[in-house]
Amino acid sequence: MNERKTQPERCSTRGGCTVTLYGEFLTVTRNRKVRCEVTLTDKDLVVKGPYPTPFRWSKVVLNLKDCIGCRAYRGGDTADPAAYLSAYFYPLKRLWMSSGMSRQRVEHCFGFNTLQDPSANLEEAEKWARIIRERSGRPQPHGDGVRTNELPRPCRMMLLVNPQSGKGQALSLYNRHIQQMLNEAGVQHTLIITEHQNHARELVREADLSQWDAMVIMSGDGLLYEVINGLLTRPDWEEAVRIPVGILPGGSGNALAASIHHYSGGSPVFGEDLLISCGFLLCKGLVSPMDLVSIHVSSTPRMFSFLSLAWGFVADVDIESEKYRHAGAARFTMGTLVRLASLRIYKGKLAYLPCTKDCNSERKVKNDPTLHCNNQTSSTTPPPALNQVTDTPSKNSFHNSCHSNNSHQVHRTENPPHANATTAAPGPPDSLLLPLDQPLPSDWEVVQEEQFVLVLAMYQSHLGEDMVTAPDATVDEGVIHLYYVRAGISRSALLRLFLAMEKGALLSTNCQHLVYTKVRALRLEPHSPKGIITVDGEVVEYGPVQAEVHRGLARLITGCVG
Repeated sequence: MNERKTQPERCSTRGGCTVTLYGEFLTVTRNRKVRCEVTLTDKDLVVKGPYPTPFRWSKVVLNLKDCIGCRAYRGGDTADPAAYLSAYFYPLKRLWMSSGMSRQRVEHCFGFNTLQDPSANLEEAEKWARIIRERSGRPQPHGDGVRTNELPRPCRMMLLVNPQSGKGQALSLYNRHIQQMLNEAGVQHTLIITEHQNHARELVREADLSQWDAMVIMSGDGLLYEVINGLLTRPDWEEAVRIPVGILPGGSGNALAASIHHYSGGSPVFGEDLLISCGFLLCKGLVSPMDLVSIHVSSTPRMFSFLSLAWGFVADVDIESEKYRHAGAARFTMGTLVRLASLRIYKGKLAYLPCTKDCNSERKVKNDPTLHCNNQTSSTTPPPALNQVTDTPSKNSFHNSCHSNNSHQVHRTENPPHANATTAAPGPPDSLLLPLDQPLPSDWEVVQEEQFVLVLAMYQSHLGEDMVTAPDATVDEGVIHLYYVRAGISRSALLRLFLAMEKGALLSTNCQHLVYTKVRALRLEPHSPKGIITVDGEVVEYGPVQAEVHRGLARLITGCVG
């Protein structure tokens, strides 16, 4: 692949773009050498050719936003004075038999052989490579105004892979896709295979973080949960939590990975297409603040969550479907159908601190109050076919008096501000929470209903690859998206809710049993003697639990967000 000629660096305007470099090269297309013109503008790499068939010229425009890396190098033959330039693009292309778009790899290689001096040819190739990297690495504005930073170049990355997650294919997916992408992007990374539960937590708790610029996990969401909580239990947690973290989908749920792809504005993709999208965003290296939620239970240390808190139907499906792990993401569909066949009612009390008027968008999702979700007459008592869990009074109860037909405010004498839920625990202090055995502050609201099918607190857009629970959520907004479904909903109506979630249309179902609100903190006190509570898909102690959001506490690699 030999270069015919190049022109010195210049700046001119052509078609509204600034032309920086121009050259005529020999490259390889369909296993034959062809001559082409290459123009580098401020936005694109334009390849036009081939020669010598002027009647069949083709033109390829490669957007530099789709480029993850570029390198200049000498060939393997020492007698060959040519230098070479390879650029790696992952443009969006339409999926076969689908209206969606996914990223697919495109590599272009050009030869530089104008001079007999190998070092001069390499210098020219490095100039092109440097400018392409600079142009392709320019930060893109975040769609919701969130400030972003970039990972340093070169970047030293710790990559943790759980070989047992999902279908057990995470390591093979790394070998097939991610290793190549990181090498193309020039990202130096050290691969660490986790060996047991909490291995990642132990590693990051003791790691010398000065050796790393980022920590990335390739697994389901559970491994990132370990990393986040490991960082926040370090003595230097204030610095540790600021190290950028990233995620590559390698598990069953992959909720945060799907959320990151959603924030980039891409159409829904799944499986390896989602992995390539997240790999591309990781290579772009933009970092955004990410909310974390501080969660307290009765007798175990405080934990931090980046995804969700669930009680009832969602938590049951998440944990009970573990037996279908071999099925990958389909395990949740199987678990949903099994749990629908034996629907449970959970008793407990739910309270929350509403957002201010600016951020609060509380609404009952209903049009006609006389209609049931399945267009039947509404009833406050659950259908007799449901399996109702016997309730037992909780030791910790709310102190309240009723003031509305849905929720009511607590009135009591407030404790001093310093008497919050955590005073000596690692991590940032909670300013909105009191200890679980104390009454709630007066500005909290208590939900009147005490029978639920599910309670779900979300702080990302997705609950799974194909479950867009909170499509309007952003990575850094300082709110918790609280959903709860009251008892009385039919199986068919509940199934419709989950089907609507696949399209991000949960709030368009007009189901009167579904309530949604944005909150800053919440407290849940289960009265049913048995049940499951999950945090980021991990089972936690069953009993009273409360949560408070901390805006922008962590740093998440979100990539080139437009």
